[in-house]
Amino acid sequence: MDNKDAYIEHLENTIVSLNETIDGLQNQISNLTEIIMLLRKEKFGASSEKTSYQVEGQISLFNEVEIEADSAATEPIAKDVRGYKRINTKTKREELIKDLPVREVLCETPEDELYCPTCLSDLKPIGREVVREELEYIPAKVQIVRYVRMAYECPNCKHTDHPYIEKALTPASLMNHSLASSSSVANVMYQKYVNAVPLYRQEKDWENLGIALSRATMANWVIRCTQDHLLPVVAHMQMELLSRDIIHCDETPIQVLKEEGKKPQTKSYMWVYLTGNDGKPPVILYDYQPSRNGDCAADFLKDFQGYIHSDGYSGYNKLTNITRCGCWAHLRRKFVEAIPSKKDANAPLTSAEIGRDYCDQLFHIEKELKDLSPKERKLKRLELEKPVLDAFWCWVQSLNTLKGSALGKAVTYAINQKPYMENYLLDGRCSLSNNAAENAIRPFTVGRKNWLFADSPKGADASAAVYSIIETAKENNLNVYTYLQYLLLYMPDTNWRNHPEQLYDLMPWSEAVQAECSN
Repeated sequence: MDNKDAYIEHLENTIVSLNETIDGLQNQISNLTEIIMLLRKEKFGASSEKTSYQVEGQISLFNEVEIEADSAATEPIAKDVRGYKRINTKTKREELIKDLPVREVLCETPEDELYCPTCLSDLKPIGREVVREELEYIPAKVQIVRYVRMAYECPNCKHTDHPYIEKALTPASLMNHSLASSSSVANVMYQKYVNAVPLYRQEKDWENLGIALSRATMANWVIRCTQDHLLPVVAHMQMELLSRDIIHCDETPIQVLKEEGKKPQTKSYMWVYLTGNDGKPPVILYDYQPSRNGDCAADFLKDFQGYIHSDGYSGYNKLTNITRCGCWAHLRRKFVEAIPSKKDANAPLTSAEIGRDYCDQLFHIEKELKDLSPKERKLKRLELEKPVLDAFWCWVQSLNTLKGSALGKAVTYAINQKPYMENYLLDGRCSLSNNAAENAIRPFTVGRKNWLFADSPKGADASAAVYSIIETAKENNLNVYTYLQYLLLYMPDTNWRNHPEQLYDLMPWSEAVQAECSN
């Protein structure tokens, strides 16, 4: 009997063990299926994270009007004229071309044909009419600018033992013994870092203009001019950045082929830092580093004290004397990724959808508060958003998720980031998300898709500096090409080493730059 009981107990234990194994395998299958669906969604699905009204990826024909309708769309101007509506003929096209120069092509009849076929009298002009307008493209052209210096002598001292000769001052050279000019280097930078045109393609463009300008020469122009003339400007911008109270930061991989001590396939990183919504001129800075170690951010921000907006990367925990603010957009993304790709139309909301909707509610409130002052925004956040946050954390704690699932990862992320997720409530200038940093780093990622990698750390540092100049110029409403040329024109003659205050007049927000380079 004892043997029988032992055998039964053994069978029961085996059944329990097999059931646990089956449950584990089923969980593993569910997680792997979820991963496959997420990968398919990333590869073939829409990249936008906006909640859309779609059925299996196709816009419904029945609600297309509601989706596409935009109350802010431009309408022709209508006026009441004696009981009926007259549409203003000044169209958006005319607004677009109003500031462009005009070259008129006058179409005339030859003089020997200017006669009346009936009485053979000469025809006289009675008026002109505009038949059509066309947008003409004028290709770029290149020319050599030759600086000729005048020399002067004193005629009275000419025959003495001390003749006096004076030579006129000339602008400093951008690069000694080089054909590089402020306009040509600015164009190379603009094409590469704004239009994402790689140097090998620019080489062909210069060739079409009749100049055999190699990509190696252009790369040398960018690196030398950045080191000599742009880095002091970027350093001054960094001082301005660190003097603020709020900074957003993010990082993205970059491949550098000739990094000492590293294989070409190893990832390096481009970090981005930008000012927050503090009402002052915006600053966006890029910093190339060979790793993603949090010490990189700690070193760049060592003199900063204030609020730091970032994603959940643990490397930012190395920052000291700061208040770290989490990103609700990242948290929302985790819940969006956990939403099943297919579900019945009448099925109740899944936990992932509920989590997403909590985040959406916060973003909706933020949208309503965007025009308030920081002080008013802080008070309204405590009144309207704090109850939503309290309800969200209670809901998160009540969940029992599958370990390793997308929903489980979202909940774990939320719990781990909870110490930082409500810090934005401390200051009305802080943001609910770190989207500003993600938007700032996007131009770099777009360019990276075209030129793929940097050849050397010097090239990567130069890229970081030029991107810093360009993106800060954009945010300050400057014409990027004009500002690049402005800096390269005036920096060679600027004695910034002995008079660093002169750099202030070259900042994107200075009155002189705004007057010369504004869009």
